[in-house]
Amino acid sequence: MKIALLNCAIITNDGEYKLKSIKASDIGNFISVNGGEENILSAIGHQGTAEALTELLGIEVKVNRIQFQQEVGQKALIFKMNGRIPEGKILSKDELYEIGFSFKILERIDGMSTQCPECGRVW
Repeated sequence: MKIALLNCAIITNDGEYKLKSIKASDIGNFISVNGGEENILSAIGHQGTAEALTELLGIEVKVNRIQFQQEVGQKALIFKMNGRIPEGKILSKDELYEIGFSFKILERIDGMSTQCPECGRVW
């Protein structure tokens, strides 16, 4: 299962998730033990973010505006901005560095469905 690269922490499906911080210096090892750079799926939607991640991670990150759905057991590397971006603003790589950022790992643990105690319907 591919590691997703996301430019925000987003819950795409119902379920249980685990979110934890990761130091930038530990990302190379995280990628390596999870299948290497060939096992990465970019869901990065903006060029500036792709350029910054390419520089930070040492691997080519392409813009890939997809509708990502995280699967049970799948991990995502989140590029989280430290500040709020003005509405409609597309940031350059330099502007991303000015605002600052951190990294998170989001893992979908369980698909977690709920059953209605009255009718038995699962949702």
